[in-house]
Amino acid sequence: MRTLLIALVIIVIALAARAAWIVLPAAGTFADLEQTGLDGCEALTIAPGTEDVTIHPFTGLAYVSAAERRGGDGGANGIWAFAPADPQTTLRKVSDGPEDFRPHGISLLTRDNAPDRLFVINHPRAGGHRVEIFEIGTDGALSHIESITYPDLSSPNDLLAVGPRSFYATNDRRYQTGVLSTLEAFLGLPLGGVSFFDGQTGSIAADGLVYANGIAMAPDGRTIYVAELLTRRVNVYRRDGADGRLEHIDRIAVHTGPDNIEIGPQGDLWIGAHPDVFAFLDHAEDPDSIAPSEVIRVDPETGAVSRELVALNGELNASSVGAISGTHLIVGAVFDDRVLICPRS
Repeated sequence: MRTLLIALVIIVIALAARAAWIVLPAAGTFADLEQTGLDGCEALTIAPGTEDVTIHPFTGLAYVSAAERRGGDGGANGIWAFAPADPQTTLRKVSDGPEDFRPHGISLLTRDNAPDRLFVINHPRAGGHRVEIFEIGTDGALSHIESITYPDLSSPNDLLAVGPRSFYATNDRRYQTGVLSTLEAFLGLPLGGVSFFDGQTGSIAADGLVYANGIAMAPDGRTIYVAELLTRRVNVYRRDGADGRLEHIDRIAVHTGPDNIEIGPQGDLWIGAHPDVFAFLDHAEDPDSIAPSEVIRVDPETGAVSRELVALNGELNASSVGAISGTHLIVGAVFDDRVLICPRS
């Protein structure tokens, strides 16, 4: 009996240590934040939950995924677009469906001699998860052409389009509700991963991640970055073009909770981040509770991290993406109904 009690005590201590290793940094315990990067920023009201933003590399249009995530009216859910140089007069809703549409992560695919495509994670109210594929018209409007689902698309957060019907999608967790979901989060269990759809079937391309979040690809077409929110790092993979498998080659500590990743013009990583996950959780329950926002830039060659924007007073709560477009930084949020458009030299 004594041996059993000792074993139980050791297990409890180990679990507590594991939880502290995850919880203390995620709570921003060791962060020293000061407001920065807000000079000249303007807010553009769009619709609740401007969670992801991506910039068309040729037209310059900013595409915004917006969805009400607190259970309110989802009538404005959809994909919106605007020209960063003239946002107020160019803002419009550009998606034409599907009917049950709660968009999340988005990814843009440019193509030679064929219409470009926008891929969108969808969490329909009816249940399940899908990837919606849209074609982009010459005026920037979207035409829905296909919905894709498969068993390994189990808890999708973000995605990366790599072909006309092929993509990677992060699964942020295994358990979405109940006690197991709480244990998975607080113990930082590595139960998330990345799935791959090759145009016909889906499979697991990488696993063992703690709340896998944003995903993006370097300009070389082979290097893929995946954010791990709770371990505050970005994983680096080499892509196998034949079967889509991902070989883990590196990880970069970013000292904040990384969400969506956008690639800058020099191949640098621009990441919307959550420096205090518990403030984020409070904000999810109470819109009046402030959740700090942060956008970082990462040099993938050196791993150097610079803070490009920090908002602590509700200018934008719970930032989830920072997309760079020419002389503009566009920052979206998980729940707020707006983006920040900030000048950048």
